[in-house]
Amino acid sequence: MDVKDMSAIQDKFVRRTAQAGPDYESGVRQPRRDWAQATKAAEGNYEQGVQAAISKKRFGSGVAKAGTGKYQKGAIEKGVARYPAGVSAGAGDYASGFEPYRAALQSTTLPPRKARRDPSNLQRVSAVVNAMIKTAESQSR
Repeated sequence: MDVKDMSAIQDKFVRRTAQAGPDYESGVRQPRRDWAQATKAAEGNYEQGVQAAISKKRFGSGVAKAGTGKYQKGAIEKGVARYPAGVSAGAGDYASGFEPYRAALQSTTLPPRKARRDPSNLQRVSAVVNAMIKTAESQSR
């Protein structure tokens, strides 16, 4: 079977994808099915797939196959440019997601600080941990 060489396939992929931004946006704005409903309906499939991947140790084998070099190359070549814009775009979500934890920290009364290395200082840590756990549990309902 005749198949184009990989560089021609790669070039076409990059060229066509670079022009597909408007199609991508349109698909997100006007999907055939509601994302949340379709994703929720697929929850069982997701669980089965994850369990199958776990049983076949695919996570670790994928990491071993990619190696640190592939991670670093992708993070540097793509992530560095995207990171600041992504953080800016998500600033409101960050603030609304963190606000309950900020409020919980602000309303937590810590026991008095004791002398350095005094084991009772761990009660201060425990107060913060308990506040965070309580907040996380209330957020997941």
